[in-house]
Order: sequence, then C-alpha cells, then structure tokens
Amino acid sequence: MQKLFGSVLVLLLAGCATMPAKRDSLDAIAQDYLLLQLTIGEKETGYIDAYYGPAKVQEQARSEAAGQSLPLLEARVAALTIRAREFADDGVEGDTLEERRARFLAAQMVAARTRLRMMRGEKLSFVDEAEGLFGVRPELRDLSTFDPVVARIEKLVPGEGAPWQRIDDYQKQFNVPKEKLAPVFDAAIAECKRRTLRHLDMPTGESFDLGYVTDKPWSGYNYYKGGYHSRIEINTDLPTRLDRAVDLGCHEGYPGHHAFNALLEQKLVGERGWIEFSVYPLYSPQSLIAEGSANHGIELAFPGNEQLGFESEVLAPLAGIPADELATYARLREAMRDLGPARYTIASQYLAGDIDAEAAKGLLQRYQFVSPERAAQSLEFIDTYRSYIINYGLGRDMVRRSVEAVGPSQDARWARMIEILSEPTLPSDL
Repeated sequence: MQKLFGSVLVLLLAGCATMPAKRDSLDAIAQDYLLLQLTIGEKETGYIDAYYGPAKVQEQARSEAAGQSLPLLEARVAALTIRAREFADDGVEGDTLEERRARFLAAQMVAARTRLRMMRGEKLSFVDEAEGLFGVRPELRDLSTFDPVVARIEKLVPGEGAPWQRIDDYQKQFNVPKEKLAPVFDAAIAECKRRTLRHLDMPTGESFDLGYVTDKPWSGYNYYKGGYHSRIEINTDLPTRLDRAVDLGCHEGYPGHHAFNALLEQKLVGERGWIEFSVYPLYSPQSLIAEGSANHGIELAFPGNEQLGFESEVLAPLAGIPADELATYARLREAMRDLGPARYTIASQYLAGDIDAEAAKGLLQRYQFVSPERAAQSLEFIDTYRSYIINYGLGRDMVRRSVEAVGPSQDARWARMIEILSEPTLPSDL
C-alpha cells in the first residue's frame, strides 16, 4: 500500500509541476511534449530519430536529463497524456484536425510510457510491446500455416539442394556490381521522384544527400535534418539486388521518408506552428505510418507491372544485368511477400527466449528464403529494433487498404496518400 501511495503521489506531483496556471492549450502541451521527448532521448541512444526544432529546447533537455529518473519521466508522461486527452474526441467521423492533433499527442505519450517501462527492465510480450509502442496488435500465426506458401515458392525455382540455397543462387544473377550502384540508384531515385511529383508538390528547395555505408543492421536509412533536407544511406554489407534500387528510392526518398518528413515540416510545423512534429521518436505510432506509407509508396508510384518495365528498360542495362529473367524474379518477389508475417512469429519466439539465435536464423532461412548472411543481418535488426519489424509489412497493408478504399482512381489514391503524409495520422485513422 505504501508503494502504491508513493507512485500516486509522484504522479500527482508531476501533474501539478507541469500544469500551467493559466488555461491549458494544445500549444502549451506541445511545448512540454517537445521537452519531455528530448529528455527521454537523452536516456536512450536512438530514441529520437529526428529533431529540427529550437536548439534551446534540446539544450534544456540535455541539462535537465541527469536529474530526471526514469520513474519521474514516466510520471511526467502520464500527466501529459491526461492533459492531451482533454482536447481529444472519440475519433468518430467529423472530428477536427485539432482533435486529431490531441489524439496524436496522447498516442505518442502512450508509446513513450511503454518505452520507459522497457528501459526500466520490464519484459513485455511481442504483441504487447508492439501495441504499446506502435498502436497496433499484430497477429502471430503458427509457422506451419506458411508451409503452403513455402511449397508454392519452391516450385518457382525447381532444383536440388536446400530451398533457400536454390533461391539465393537464382537471385544472385540480379546483384548489382558495386561499381554500378551509383548510376543505378541515381536513375531509380530520379524516376521515383518524377512519378511522385506528378501528384505531390514538394517544398521548394527540398533535397537529400546519398551515401553508401557498411556495418549496419538495416539496408537503408533516412536521417531527416530539417529544412526539407535528408541524409539517405544505403548499406552495402551484402550485395544489392536490382529491385532494391526502386524499393529504396521510393521508401527512403519519394514518396517515402524524405517526402513524409518534408511535408510534416511544411504543413504542420511551418504552416500551423505545431512544434511537436519537429521531433520524431522512433518507437511510436508515427513509425507505423512512416514505414507503412514508405512501403506502399513503392506500389503507388509503380502500379501493376510498371516497376518491372522500368527495371527491364532502364535499370538492368545500367547494371549490366540481362533482363530476360526479370519477370520470373518479379513473380518470386511477389510470392515471398506472403511470408512477411512469419518474421513476426520468429522474432516473437526469439525475443521471448523460446528459441536461440541459431534456431531463429534457421527459421528465417526456411520462411524468408535467405542465406545465412542475410538471416544473420535480419536477426541483428531484430536484436536492435525488436517489434519495430511489424511497421514494414503490417503498416504497408494498413496504408494500402486506406488508400485503395477511395476507389480505383490513381489521382484519388494519391490524394488519400497525401492526407496520410501531411496530417496528424495514427494507425487508428487508417
């Protein structure tokens, strides 16, 4: 009872300490949110993915962080959540952007509190963690339910030996030589941008730098710097296959992360003064929107067989790769998408300690058709980012359903995508 009373007292004191004397407002809550998120970011490297707000707020967070314990930060988060919810509606049709702004702030705070619990050592199940951080509860299917998909994929590349080996050997013919990476990626990014700008007006002066790196757990990363500028890095630890040029060009660039962040800065920070969008906490519902829209953006920019056509006519010649097998390769990639959710189940078992690293890598080889090297990289990503992996597949599916719900018109679908990218969107809004 004494422990419970102490916890409640901390929450009450935190609420009193942060509650302004004058009438509360979303702008005041946003200011406190900004400082609080940056202070939490001082406790965990990588918690803040991007920040381009006032330097003085970041300096304040750095100076105050040492005196802020994790329990105190959690109490501040709880108090701020209550304040934000006072301005939110129940999410029914007809809500205003201001009400959606309040719901966004509250949802981001739920994620912050979940992450603080994890930082304090609390063990959450995979689905509880995903729901707490990203606002959705993924379904974990038994791996045996993927066996018919595995059998169907194996038939696409017949032969002897382990299925992952056959498919990996087949895919090697589409590896882009390192000396060809720059022209291939330059052409792919230019086409992704051209197709995106047909439908979406980017801010004047937007740009990004592109670099090639090694020793990373991811294949590509966008570091948004503010001022409509990004630094995009491509990991070349493992050979880069031809289709990854379009995938990463759209995902990291247009209409993916670079466009998403630039539109948020322009529409919400610049035009509305909603300063909370100048900080991006990685472990939050914002990431499901970011990764889901970036992945669906590939399909939106290259509908139907248009990616195959562009790769055959432009990228394959640039890379010095014969184009005659690209149609089969495209069918193989499409079939392997159905195995995406198997990764959630494998990650859940691994993170819970039900299987060890070697067993996890073996299952990744079987259910993702990857080499030992790619399985090891995939597991390194899971070690680093845990349930974040749901944002790519589940997020893409949720964004796709929302975009395609407006009908078959490409113009209407792009209009819906722009709404998702430039408004305070939560997974529940999809």
